[in-house]
Amino acid sequence: MHADVETLREIEQRVLWLATRIIDAANRRGDTEVKVGGHQASCASIVSVMTALWFAHIGGEDKVAVKPHASPVYHAIKYLTGELDASYLTTLRQRGGLQAYPSRTKDPDVSDFSTGSVGLGAVAPLFSALTRRYVDSHFGSRPDARFLALVGDAELDEGNIWEAIADPSTQGLGNFTMVVDLNRQSLDRVIPDIAALRLKRFFGDAGWHVAEAKYGSRLTTAFAQSGGDALEAHIDEMPNEAYQALFGLDGATLRSKFLEHADPAVVAFADGYDDDGLKSLVTDLGGHDIGLLLDTFKQCDAETERPSVVFAYTVKGWGLPIAGDPLNHAALLTGDQINTFRTELGLDEHTEWDRFEPDSPPGRICATVGGDVNNPLPVPRPIPPVPTAVRPPSTTGATSTQEAFGRVLAALADVEGVGDRIVTTAPDVSISTNLGGWINKKGVYFHTERDDHGGGDRLLKWAPGPRGQHLELGISEMNLFMLLGQLGLSHDHHGQHLLPIGTVYDPFVLRGLDALIFGLYNDAKFIVAGTPSGVTLAPEGGAHQSTITASVGAELPNIVYSEPAYATEVDWLLCDAVDQLSQPGGTSSYLRLSTRPVDQSPFATALERYGEAGLRSHVLAGGYRLHDAPDDGRPSVTLATTGAMAPEALAAATELDDEGVTAAVVHLTSPDRVYRSWRAGYTSAASGSVVRSPSHLHRLVPTTERRRPVVSVHDASSHSLAWIGSALGTSQYALGVDRFGESGTISDLHEATGISAANIVNAALIAVSELEPLDDEQVE
Repeated sequence: MHADVETLREIEQRVLWLATRIIDAANRRGDTEVKVGGHQASCASIVSVMTALWFAHIGGEDKVAVKPHASPVYHAIKYLTGELDASYLTTLRQRGGLQAYPSRTKDPDVSDFSTGSVGLGAVAPLFSALTRRYVDSHFGSRPDARFLALVGDAELDEGNIWEAIADPSTQGLGNFTMVVDLNRQSLDRVIPDIAALRLKRFFGDAGWHVAEAKYGSRLTTAFAQSGGDALEAHIDEMPNEAYQALFGLDGATLRSKFLEHADPAVVAFADGYDDDGLKSLVTDLGGHDIGLLLDTFKQCDAETERPSVVFAYTVKGWGLPIAGDPLNHAALLTGDQINTFRTELGLDEHTEWDRFEPDSPPGRICATVGGDVNNPLPVPRPIPPVPTAVRPPSTTGATSTQEAFGRVLAALADVEGVGDRIVTTAPDVSISTNLGGWINKKGVYFHTERDDHGGGDRLLKWAPGPRGQHLELGISEMNLFMLLGQLGLSHDHHGQHLLPIGTVYDPFVLRGLDALIFGLYNDAKFIVAGTPSGVTLAPEGGAHQSTITASVGAELPNIVYSEPAYATEVDWLLCDAVDQLSQPGGTSSYLRLSTRPVDQSPFATALERYGEAGLRSHVLAGGYRLHDAPDDGRPSVTLATTGAMAPEALAAATELDDEGVTAAVVHLTSPDRVYRSWRAGYTSAASGSVVRSPSHLHRLVPTTERRRPVVSVHDASSHSLAWIGSALGTSQYALGVDRFGESGTISDLHEATGISAANIVNAALIAVSELEPLDDEQVE
């Protein structure tokens, strides 16, 4: 349905009212101990843009990221279009109600993208557009879709935006538009120099189409009149602070402020307007001119070969008494101001939350928009036939978990119904993280064919084209996790389920942590392999040796962290992780891997003891007993380890046996799963008491062994496994890497950081001595 500008203006005013009142109601509940907050001024600056988009531009296939502080505007629109029930309008920032910032997982009117960490929502639709291009290349074209990001101008300070814009993978995405709400204010001040011209050059130099909605139609018309060129020059040259101040002034005071340092031609031009007319004219910004905005958006649609950016000049607090106030970021309208605004719209306390009458022009537009853009019911993801393993158990020789990862992934490429859905990505570390076999089978993706310049004769076949299934990025971990997050939402956004897998040097997981959290919060499903990890990457030195990533993996929601030691564990864990991407209630996965070759014979022994099905079950549950300790009356200890430290734990058990101490070695393939199993084992009974059910850790360490002290060892921070003793109700010595690493051999670094076999032995001897005295020779 075509909407005339006057009707859109009426809708715009109702959206502004509802957004303002939603925040007002939240701050008048009186049921909180701290300020509820909200951003009435920030909502007002974007209300014209959002009205134009939702009620006259976007369609059902289009995806929009709403700037965080405009959440109430989004909810007001969803209410007017029928998706949001009126009962939610007074629940902003309340448990079970409307979230402070748009959330696709927690809001009742699901947004396309969660936003909140500024800068991330700005480029999430850009990577979603890249995902759509990939899906179209591999599964056939979907209906046309546009991807838009509504961004506050201060967000452009975030470096991740420029990393995304500069990456070659985002070139040519003509269906993406970023709309910059150029209100020239940040949280604390009017920005003296927002450097709009410089920002426009940045985008232009990156190959983007740059458009602006700077001045509204009234000003544009005035500029064309006699003396209008002087008027335009005067406004352009006004400092941001001076121009912003005009919105809070009226009458002669505004005229005087506006004409400070003005050319006589400007004074003469202003004499043709009364005070009210002059204010209406000089504050006529393009970001609040709905007709101009719609024309500008159409210009962007015509740019099919490159992304677009629109600089929409707005004022913070537009249409409200707080407009232009340099401290209005968190300001709230008073009760009297709310009452005045309500009355000006012809509403009262009984009708203030009403929708438009269904038969009115605005009501008909709202109904039409709701039928087109409101969210359909979600459709479950398809479940591809992922095997439990793709290789026979590895029981001989020595191999690293990183090498095993590459081999398993290459084998998954041949699995029907699975290999065609897997898509990999890496920030310029594909070869050094063992993706070469996968790339040779599946190729590198680019939306157009590219000449490999003789690369077909090389060991690695690097010939980018539309059928490739690896997306190579520049060196940006933020881009890696932003892309993984959008690939992991492909089913929800594009109707095609993908199985995304990314690789990154493990220490640099932290460089992309904000984007990783953003993807998980959006409920994206993906796999990331952090490799190599730990100080076991000895010669590389401290800058490349990760220590706290294991803790991060264990503590983040919606992702399961695993750290295998043996090749077949990698096979089982990776196949399970791929399967989890499709399962209802499934999670993302983080595999922390190593380049250290590890002898596979201890795994062969465990395989013989448990049987393949039994051992796989234990590996997926989080761990198994790698070495048993005989109950022969000697002092005993439990050694808990994970990942590349398994050889040290086994060596320590052998040395302890010579010292007269028996040691069981519990190898945790996923400390995360074992910890969650223990935590889930505590439930509150109806009587109010706490009831404990058996956890996987308690199955690994039977009752008869729980009095034994525990020594944990991890090529990561010592606290990452330091909970095990508490879980078992016994004492514990936690060994780990609690300092920065350095270059050296593996044995050098293990000794320096206190995680060598000798360190484990000494800790175990001290631990058992605290239970029963040892002779001097044993302690030495």
